[in-house]
Amino acid sequence: MSKLLIDGLWVDAVDGETIDVIDPCGGQVFAKIGRGRSADVDLAVAAARRALDGAWGRMTATERGRILQRLGQLILEHGEELAEVEARDTGKPMSVARADAKAVARYFEFYGGAAEKIHGQTIPYLNGYNVSVVRIPLGVTAHIIPWNYPAQMMGRTLAPALAMGNAAVVKPSEDACLSALKLGELAMQAGLPPGALNIVTGYGAEAGAALTSHPGINFATFTGSPEVGVQVQQSTARHHVPCVLELGGKSPQIVFDDADLAKAAPIIVRAIVQNAGQTCSAGSRLLVQKGIYDRFVATIAASFEALKVGTPEMDLDCGPMINARQYDKVSSFIAEAVGMGVPKLAEGSLAPGIPDKGYFVKPVLFGPVPREHCLACQEVFGPVLSVMPFTDEDDAVQLANATDYGLVAGVWTENGSRQARLAQRIASGQVFINCYGAGGGVELPFGGVKKSGYGREKGFLALEEMSTTKTIVQHYE
Repeated sequence: MSKLLIDGLWVDAVDGETIDVIDPCGGQVFAKIGRGRSADVDLAVAAARRALDGAWGRMTATERGRILQRLGQLILEHGEELAEVEARDTGKPMSVARADAKAVARYFEFYGGAAEKIHGQTIPYLNGYNVSVVRIPLGVTAHIIPWNYPAQMMGRTLAPALAMGNAAVVKPSEDACLSALKLGELAMQAGLPPGALNIVTGYGAEAGAALTSHPGINFATFTGSPEVGVQVQQSTARHHVPCVLELGGKSPQIVFDDADLAKAAPIIVRAIVQNAGQTCSAGSRLLVQKGIYDRFVATIAASFEALKVGTPEMDLDCGPMINARQYDKVSSFIAEAVGMGVPKLAEGSLAPGIPDKGYFVKPVLFGPVPREHCLACQEVFGPVLSVMPFTDEDDAVQLANATDYGLVAGVWTENGSRQARLAQRIASGQVFINCYGAGGGVELPFGGVKKSGYGREKGFLALEEMSTTKTIVQHYE
């Protein structure tokens, strides 16, 4: 689909240009998207502003909620189609794409049901005064969507924004936006008024930059790299516009010698190879207490040797990297580690019959990784797991916190006191104990500290981020 969604209509980009969509499994062009620029962003923001002043802005919270719930149901009904579109666009296994489609539906179900349940408060004040605090929409919200989970991430940021009564302009990643466009089609079918949702495809440096710096927006949300996150923050700051940033991660899995190793092992492996490691909350560092290091690492190595990489329809453990640039980046991390003598403990294999020109990378297990090595500190964003030993609890905490990131952490121990202590001491936005959710469910607030960003998505806290308060003071004497 080479059209943009602006004011309820599917239109060409103003200059008529398009961008090739590349199949990550074969490297060939299989579709085109519109190359939106600043002129298209201007139209989208203006349409969103009109929606706030029109039918969308006049709707009650109950009416908004019904539309979002209808959209959730439509997503379920078209789930297989949505999954096929996303799998083709990103290369992810079909089972992952199907799970993503269900998650998207859940976002609209959850926030559709929550739309009418956001209440204000009253504040005791002077005699003869009524004081109330109410939540109101921010206005026009800008959404910069990443390529790793395009449909899911669109639902994650869009659903709470619409639930609060904002009008949205979405800029999906140029590397994967076909499922976002499909969601736009379903949103129109659900009855979303013109202008409430606008989608402008294009390059980040063109459409994305124009959107985050636009004087007509009132809020921006961005998911992506810390480097681009800085640019977004600087752009929004010029117009005193708040933003939520969900950035990179280098999340640790901390395994103590009293852990249930049989339970931990498959979850730890899954947490790094899901979506071929292209997940900000991937458990990319495995910290293992020395007493069980050899035994547990051998178990993880055996699991890595069994991993298979293939195309979406093969539905194996991993698909390809999203594009040639990401393939080169991950491959260079692996080559540098090998060149520096970091032990490669195990690697998966490529399935027979995969296309020769696909961006496929074998999952790799390295260890022990020196604590100062780039594999221990930098985000690879691929199926690469770095193993490091630790001595005791203090050493584990120091190692876990020894990165610029703080998004998610996993703690594996049967000691209840240690569970409570580490949950407090680890610097991260989420801590999973004897489990790992790579961000968790729709209901759970999600976000990071340090260079992993700030602000919270998901759960009821997302509704607070997507709104502001107004204090109303009434003198009645």
